[in-house]
Amino acid sequence: MKRLQPPHWAEPKGYANGIMARGSLIFVGGQIGWNAAQQFESDDFIAQTRQALTNIVAVLQCAGAGPEHMVRMTWYVTDRVEYTARLKELGSVYREVMGKNFPAMSCVEVSALMEDRARVELEVTAVLPD
Repeated sequence: MKRLQPPHWAEPKGYANGIMARGSLIFVGGQIGWNAAQQFESDDFIAQTRQALTNIVAVLQCAGAGPEHMVRMTWYVTDRVEYTARLKELGSVYREVMGKNFPAMSCVEVSALMEDRARVELEVTAVLPD
């Protein structure tokens, strides 16, 4: 994989502007903050994010991949004010679960997610090199 950073652009913090990769594509459907039994253990935004990230790692492992193979991540959050206010905690949890693997990312505030208790949903595309 090659990180794409246009010359003279400010370095992004916690994401990449672009990634170029070759290999087998892995598409991880939207993961929310519930456990393997589809039970919410917390309504806290950070706790749900930790669980959603853990769920992504579990799905990637099914393909023999890990966070280092992520090329794209989309965040859907129900409260952008809380997301912004808790960025320090969020960054800590992200690095705890995903390490220092920062794909191209987008974040969108949505009015609601399909599960009433869900506060965050994450989608990932990964590439496992040939």
